[in-house]
Formats: sequence, structure tokens, C-alpha cells
Amino acid sequence: MSNYYRITAYYPAEDCTFIADSNGKFEKLWQFSAYLVSKGVKVLEVSTDEKFLDGNIPRAKAHTEYIFIQAARKGQPTISTVTMDGRSYRMVEVAGRKYIPDRNEVG
Repeated sequence: MSNYYRITAYYPAEDCTFIADSNGKFEKLWQFSAYLVSKGVKVLEVSTDEKFLDGNIPRAKAHTEYIFIQAARKGQPTISTVTMDGRSYRMVEVAGRKYIPDRNEVG
């Protein structure tokens, strides 16, 4: 079982959004989410590697100590719809980095 997770979150204290990946640091997705919430972050999207489509964000290498910030910017993320192979998906974009949080969620 994989424990590769991707979260999009908003940090209101600094008005910034980021996409973070964890590849081995947390055993369960809820642990990753709870860690970020404990730091004052609002979790906007949560995904496992079985659920999200990478978009233009490369996968982080496995590491049991680090969280990898894949993108960050001031303000909220951009949420839009993208159509691929006749299906529409919700896409998240932060600082030019894009991904689809749920490949099963068709718009």
C-alpha cells in the first residue's frame, strides 16, 4: 500500500496557498491533514496517489522525514475545469503548477 499523499492548503496568517506532497512521512492521509491543521493551515484538497492525476507536478522521492512543497503563492488557489478525453475534471492550480485532485470526480 502506498502512502503518497497530496494536499492543497491555505495558510490564512500569511494569505498563502500551497500544494504539499508527503511520500513516506505519514502512514495515513488523516495524519498528514491533522499535522497541517495543527500548524494553523486550512486544508482545501486531500488526495492519495490512487486518486489524483499529477498534472504538471513531478512526484517527490520517498522520504520519511520531509514534506515537499510543490508550489506556493499569495492568495487562494485557482480552481477550474479541464476536459480530457471527453470528460471534465476539477483542476487546482497554484503558481502555475496544476493537478486534478480526484480522477473519479467528473464535472
